Amino acid sequence: MTDEKVKSGLRAWYKLCPLRHTLILVSALVILLHLLTRPLRALNVWLSAQLVRPAHRWLSAQTGQVPFSVAELLIALLVVFLLVYLVSQLVNLFRKPKFFLRLYRTLMTLVTLPLAIYAGFCLLWGIYYYGDDFMAQSGLEGAPISVEQLERVTAYFADLANEYSSRVPRDGSGVCAVDRGAILDRSPVLYRAVEADFPCLEGPELRAKGVLCSRVMSYVDFTGFFFPFTAEANVNLDFPPALFASTVAHELAHQRGVAKEQEANFVAVLACLEDGDPAYVYSAALLAYTHLGNALRQADPEAWARIYGGLNEAVRADFAADRAYWKQFETPVQSVSNTVYEGFLHSYNQSLGLKSYGACVDLLVNYYDPLLSDSPSPTPDDAENAVSVEDEANSLPADEKNS
Repeated sequence: MTDEKVKSGLRAWYKLCPLRHTLILVSALVILLHLLTRPLRALNVWLSAQLVRPAHRWLSAQTGQVPFSVAELLIALLVVFLLVYLVSQLVNLFRKPKFFLRLYRTLMTLVTLPLAIYAGFCLLWGIYYYGDDFMAQSGLEGAPISVEQLERVTAYFADLANEYSSRVPRDGSGVCAVDRGAILDRSPVLYRAVEADFPCLEGPELRAKGVLCSRVMSYVDFTGFFFPFTAEANVNLDFPPALFASTVAHELAHQRGVAKEQEANFVAVLACLEDGDPAYVYSAALLAYTHLGNALRQADPEAWARIYGGLNEAVRADFAADRAYWKQFETPVQSVSNTVYEGFLHSYNQSLGLKSYGACVDLLVNYYDPLLSDSPSPTPDDAENAVSVEDEANSLPADEKNS
């Protein structure tokens, strides 16, 4: 076969669906370049500062003027489009001529969409993972920690949760009943205080957005998500509200360029405590205690039992409500969602997968322990109470949900 025939064949093939072929080739090129440039840290630092952050600022300025989640609308439109497209194409395949051409174009559409979306994701989010993370930009260190340090900081956040549990409204059953709307209304100013100490967290003051289809998010085990194509922080409105404020702070951390989940959890705690609003402080204390308590329970079960025994009934009621809520979604759908999300974390070199959320423990201990060196750890009212909590082996939520 001559070169001319090969070129002629390629031209004929390309003309079958030129737009789809162009998008596939461009998307594949973007993805390939992203994969090849992952080791080039200096390049990714530059791209983060000169491409991703400016793009997010511009996008958020546009979507921030809309009261609802543009991300949710786009996802819904995409789902509707795919359903309508597939049904119409299946009908046309058998009712109109050129069966194989129509089949080929349909398949190319189904290849083009996910490839183009992933290419955009690489550009608008994946770059962050290979530039400077929050630790590098802030100068904080995640040095090794001792069990004594872990116990001390866990006790501090247990005390903080106890203190602030009485400062938030509660329903008739004693469960936290903070106003989600009020929390969202305050979210634009949440990072004002912490920006002074950590300029890398500077960003536009934007409101986090609640998702209308929050129940669907719960089925796939998500409390929130940052959508890089609209630069919006989206949060689930359905799960118990005790941890809602820290979830808002977590998603806003992503909006300010903190990509890694463990760092976003730490930044969320930091921002909430610096802000000082009782709903945010209480939620942050619960989030921090969840991660610290899980780590301490593995390292020193007796120390964990003593501290857990000191939690008051209000805090325990909120943990119980959270466990009961998420238990109803323990389905194959949730398992598949977690498997996919863990694969995503692995693909961006977060080698601990979902367990990488526990890495925020190092940041919490290294940051707060120096402030607590003279503070005694709390003890339960009596030894019997400390022993009895061993019966509540699953008292803590396993980990913060996907976000």
